[in-house]
Amino acid sequence: MQNLFKSKLVVCLLSLFLPGTGLHWLYLKGIKSPWFYLQLITLWLGIWGWFELAQTEKASLLGWFFVALGYISLLASWLATLAYGLRPDEKFDAQFNIHSLQKNASSWAVIFCLVTALLIGAFVLMSGLAIAFEQYFVAQVEASKAISQ
Repeated sequence: MQNLFKSKLVVCLLSLFLPGTGLHWLYLKGIKSPWFYLQLITLWLGIWGWFELAQTEKASLLGWFFVALGYISLLASWLATLAYGLRPDEKFDAQFNIHSLQKNASSWAVIFCLVTALLIGAFVLMSGLAIAFEQYFVAQVEASKAISQ
């Protein structure tokens, strides 16, 4: 029995352009991968948390918690792009293409995925931190106004 070939480029594309879905785990390890389900569930919880915050005017602590989980799920996907894209082809093939006759030969497309993942991941991470600090300071100002009245 010969296993199907697992392309490093496909893994990088899935984790880069479909972040949070865990489809790269599904591609690599199949439906028995717990990481696929964990990442998919946290993405959906994050989406639910986003709607919860919109309905409660950002007052729901549970909504913030679930948004943070979804956010971590997105960042984990871009981190996986970097981890698998930077892994040498020989190590990737030794782990995922043991019984396949075809081997990976990374190209510029993998490098494009890596650079894009760095750009998007850094932008989203910095934006998330800025929003979190803004919300914290707005809450502090509102609390101090309530105390002074």
